[in-house]
Amino acid sequence: MLANYLIGLREGLEAALVVSILVAYLVKAQRRDRLAMVSGGVALAVAVSVSFGALLTYTSTTLLSDFRSQELFGGIMSALAVVFVTWMVFWMRRTARGMRAELDGRLSSALKVGALAVGVTAFLAVAREGLETALFFWSAVQAAGTALGPIAGFSLGILTAVLLAWLLYRRSVKLNLARFFTWTSAGLIVIAAGVLAYAVHDLQEGGLIGGLDTLAFDVSRQIPPSSWYGELLKGVFNLSPQTTVAQAIAWVAYIVPVMALFFLGGRSAPTRPAAAGAEAASRVSA
Repeated sequence: MLANYLIGLREGLEAALVVSILVAYLVKAQRRDRLAMVSGGVALAVAVSVSFGALLTYTSTTLLSDFRSQELFGGIMSALAVVFVTWMVFWMRRTARGMRAELDGRLSSALKVGALAVGVTAFLAVAREGLETALFFWSAVQAAGTALGPIAGFSLGILTAVLLAWLLYRRSVKLNLARFFTWTSAGLIVIAAGVLAYAVHDLQEGGLIGGLDTLAFDVSRQIPPSSWYGELLKGVFNLSPQTTVAQAIAWVAYIVPVMALFFLGGRSAPTRPAAAGAEAASRVSA
């Protein structure tokens, strides 16, 4: 639940800030008549993202009948989710500085084309975040082995993100977004490392990778899987008491270089524009 709360909070706040930038631009341009199209585009993006998650679930549980195919599908999708999340973390750091200007430019061009173009612009801006979040959330649920806790955590994270974005827009709260996104990005990298380890285990069970019975360590006596601390380690770090050598290698080989590159590349760069967008939105609303 904690890991999926972080996923919902981080990804939800990114999408909410994008929406606030679009809304702020329309208000500033005195084109409130196009706000309905932005709402429609956002709603469609959310619907597509939810449908994508449902399609993944249906494919893994219904279309794939044999165990080996299910494990291979889960492993490949989880590995793909790690790739997308890692790419998004570093993409945000590189391009976030000009994100507000880019969105403003796209929306300005869309306003000249017509109402439908405004809706499409909002849809594309949110759908990218939504599809990535759906894939990563689905992979995290598969790793957790249950749906109730992850769904509850993810939903609470989304609700918190929407509330925070609204409070920032109304200038009712101050938040150091640079620090917030830096540390939540680090948290997502840790979660992604666990998802990658889970993906390796799935691929081992599917027969694509060997070494399923070659354990790096077995601490099931010291950390019972059913204990609260065992479930906490499983949920946050995807630490299995019985971890194979391939899983351990994948976890370390991912988290060490990715975390080093992320922090050495600059901690504040990814979120300055997000903060600027929220501040601009709050100034407009005032």
